[in-house]
Amino acid sequence: MFVKDTYFVTHAYFFVVYIFCELLKAVCVCYWFIAWLLLWAIRKDPNADTEWNDILRKKGILPPKESLKELEEAAEEEEARRLQQSVVKTYEAMTLKELEENEDEFNEEDERAIEMYRQQRLAEWRAAQKKNKFGEVLEISGEDYVQEVTKAGEGLWVILHLYKQGIPLCALINQYLSELARKFPDVKFIKAISTTCIPNYPDRNLPTVFVYREGDIKAQFIGPLVFGGMNLTRDELEWKLAESGAVETDLEENPRKPVQDLLLSSMRCSVPTKRDSDSESD
Repeated sequence: MFVKDTYFVTHAYFFVVYIFCELLKAVCVCYWFIAWLLLWAIRKDPNADTEWNDILRKKGILPPKESLKELEEAAEEEEARRLQQSVVKTYEAMTLKELEENEDEFNEEDERAIEMYRQQRLAEWRAAQKKNKFGEVLEISGEDYVQEVTKAGEGLWVILHLYKQGIPLCALINQYLSELARKFPDVKFIKAISTTCIPNYPDRNLPTVFVYREGDIKAQFIGPLVFGGMNLTRDELEWKLAESGAVETDLEENPRKPVQDLLLSSMRCSVPTKRDSDSESD
């Protein structure tokens, strides 16, 4: 009798657990189905005047209509602000020339904004022209010539050194130009391997220094004899550049004496004076 009662209780317990699991499963399915319906309704059109949407609004699932309008207006304002920022960035990214070329495509509000940025860019450009600090020698290639020399800027002096590795005088001038670039930061000093700018440029013409202003050559120094060979000093190179007008030197006179003066001084030293002749005759 006891065994039969135990068997019955055990089976009843498992039956209850089974029924509970099935009910729980059914509840989960119902919740999932309701959630899917809510999501479908929200995605369909939350602004539509339907009975279902009214029920969702009463339950607090959908916001009131006024809130929806406010959200829409806020979204429109945010989109307008984003577009305005993108337009401003477009203006800021343009050069003065590009602004002038595209001014026909802008409306009156755009033109006012363009004028504002044009004045701002002009002020920045004038300030940059006053400073124009470089302070170092820039290495370029033939592809960079137009941008770095021809389009360097209004009123800007550019000194270009054509050189080649393995020529001692070229290395010496590069060293001097690095020092002069720090001394004259408002002058643009650049250098380039000769054959990258001028194909088949002869080595006998190296070193070569060109002095430009607004894309025009103002002076040129070609070949080692012009520089005086390896006896060239930094002050002598600075004086040459100052004579071309590229730099404003603080040197008061040419550090290299003319050859004629050297010859005269050597002749004076070699010709005996009258007193020396008298002493020798004694």
